[in-house]
Amino acid sequence: MKKQTMIVYDPAMSTCSILQPHHDFVMSDIQSVTIPPTPDTVFALLNCSIDSPVLNHYKNLCFNFSGHSCDEFYGACNAFRVFHLLTNSSPPCCFTGYDTVKFMSMNILDCSHYTTVINTDSLMGISPLDWVYGIKLSYSVPETGCERCSQSGGTCGYDTETEGMTCLCSSFSNYTRECAGGSLTAGDHRSSHCPLTFFNAAILLVLSSLLVI
Repeated sequence: MKKQTMIVYDPAMSTCSILQPHHDFVMSDIQSVTIPPTPDTVFALLNCSIDSPVLNHYKNLCFNFSGHSCDEFYGACNAFRVFHLLTNSSPPCCFTGYDTVKFMSMNILDCSHYTTVINTDSLMGISPLDWVYGIKLSYSVPETGCERCSQSGGTCGYDTETEGMTCLCSSFSNYTRECAGGSLTAGDHRSSHCPLTFFNAAILLVLSSLLVI
């Protein structure tokens, strides 16, 4: 299985430049398994109550995020500065991973807002104004031999009858692996074929349902 990643942007999520209404980040069980957020996607829980479970019994869920602090976050971002102005202090925040928001809603966490940051391994000493806000998702695609097919001059396709990969070499001749005289298995499939987007389409289908939650 070949690991791939993609970056998505939740238009309802708060960022350093815009404060959005309170809402949860929700993924279904299938989405959590097929397209989980990567470990370098950090969830920042903002404007938390001092009674928040992540500041008390579950404080181990919060971690040091490249040396950054709540004060820095609230001070640098116009969108989050309002939290400081309302209380004349910096309310608690928590840098945590996806599993925290997976099992606890924002109401349970007792935090009013969240944002997500990616590529966090390279943000040491970087201002929140220059962070990349988004969610990096990972997924796996089975090795199908498409690269070998393409290198032989063919087009990777999907055989709807055998439900397997096929190499489209011409309108009359197709091979299962590559367009060459020495290909391992050759044939003259007259069944319908389509470009090999089966796995990509499945990922996009799962992703589309995530963005409408």
